[in-house]
Amino acid sequence: MKNTNEKSIHILNDLIEVCRDGQKGFKSAADDAKDADLKRQLSNFSDQRTKFIGELQQQVRLLGGDPEKSGSALGVIHRGWIDLKSAISSNEPHAVLAECERGEDSAVKNYREAIAKTELEPGSRPLVERQFTEIQQAHNRVKALRDSPVYAHS
Repeated sequence: MKNTNEKSIHILNDLIEVCRDGQKGFKSAADDAKDADLKRQLSNFSDQRTKFIGELQQQVRLLGGDPEKSGSALGVIHRGWIDLKSAISSNEPHAVLAECERGEDSAVKNYREAIAKTELEPGSRPLVERQFTEIQQAHNRVKALRDSPVYAHS
């Protein structure tokens, strides 16, 4: 059981980092957004990831592990959020949303891989699956915003 828990803790800690990357990316995008509605939506996604981090950290503790508190060996903000800063400096909502979508593509991929792992402890699976569903919904919302006439050629 300890081996399964250790593997699950590792998987969950990786997801904490995925969520932390998204939280920071969405917060940066929201901080620089000029459009009030876009700022609110990006802030909501950042808040969602903060909530997910807390839930994952609690699950890691339940399994007897120590949750990641800051950057991992995989590097901070590198799962798809790399070009966000240059997109933000362009002051073009479409470019920012495109980079947010790229970050979300990475989050969806990481969650999908975590769910596929048989080492994920059964008690952790419902949490990861629920968060995955919500991340997919956020991804689809970001994509819809990016493609909307309001932001398409801003």
